[in-house]
Amino acid sequence: MENKVLIVGLGQIGLQYDLHLKQDEFTLTHSRAFSSHKNFNLLAGVDNDNKQRDIFSQTYSLPTYSSLTKALKAHNPDIVVVATSTKTHAEILYKILKSSNPRIILCEKPLSYSLSEAQKMIDLCESNGVSLFVNYIRKSDPGVIEIKKLIESNKFKTNMKGICWYSKGFVHNGSHLFNLLTYWLGHMKQFNLICDNKTRVLDSDYEPDVEVEFDKGKIIFLSAWEEDFSHYTIELLSSKGRIRYDNGGETIQFQDVINDPVCKGYQVLNPKSKEIMSKMQHSQLNVVNQLSEYISGKVSYLCSGREALNTLTSIQLIIDSIKK
Repeated sequence: MENKVLIVGLGQIGLQYDLHLKQDEFTLTHSRAFSSHKNFNLLAGVDNDNKQRDIFSQTYSLPTYSSLTKALKAHNPDIVVVATSTKTHAEILYKILKSSNPRIILCEKPLSYSLSEAQKMIDLCESNGVSLFVNYIRKSDPGVIEIKKLIESNKFKTNMKGICWYSKGFVHNGSHLFNLLTYWLGHMKQFNLICDNKTRVLDSDYEPDVEVEFDKGKIIFLSAWEEDFSHYTIELLSSKGRIRYDNGGETIQFQDVINDPVCKGYQVLNPKSKEIMSKMQHSQLNVVNQLSEYISGKVSYLCSGREALNTLTSIQLIIDSIKK
């Protein structure tokens, strides 16, 4: 069965991130990922910006549209990717469902800044028989999936503690890591603000320092300074060792516990860490691979709309506590 794809939004994640990077080394956009996968047929792109449409057409030799409705009627896609700004997600999703009948919608994160709006988007997709996924790319990375299996095995105990550094907003970018830690450690049970940092960033977003207790451990989220440099890293500790998730997931390491070779009776982390293979340089291809698995009826690690809503609900509880 042909999986026809339409991309709405030809900005950074839709088109630009990998334009000047070698195709065999990087797949960071929806355009490159879907155009290069044998199980998908990329049809066209939609964007209000003439320049971006020209770049897309020149790069992929495909048509573009400024009108979403015209694009939907012209191509009748099976899959629609919503890669626009968060505040436009709901309006675009409503237009998609009104003008077409896709099987799948893949929406950029976060789904919405409003819980009620996100809930309505999910309900509408379900009532129309449309599978809704949210593009939390890290869940699709092979290294992340291996860590999940490691945590679920007896090799890594569940009573964990950790530090998570994030920047550029708790909702906007912190949600990536919050969603990832929910995948690894289960749902948020409670939280405690360490520093509320009431200065707003982006669209009503904040950058709190906060301790979050998940089902399987406690994580302290600390905000860095995006204006100086981006920083996304996680360190997880348990009685069985340490996991380091560095540079946004580009490097992943596991150290088990060994007897101290110098001081008898003590145990230390093994200086010889195990490298866990990450494919974040092909982050969007990872997502498309998982989408292909889902369509084939196999196990898939994509983030569903409801899972994304759970992430948004937990984060909103923390944000709301800052506003009080």
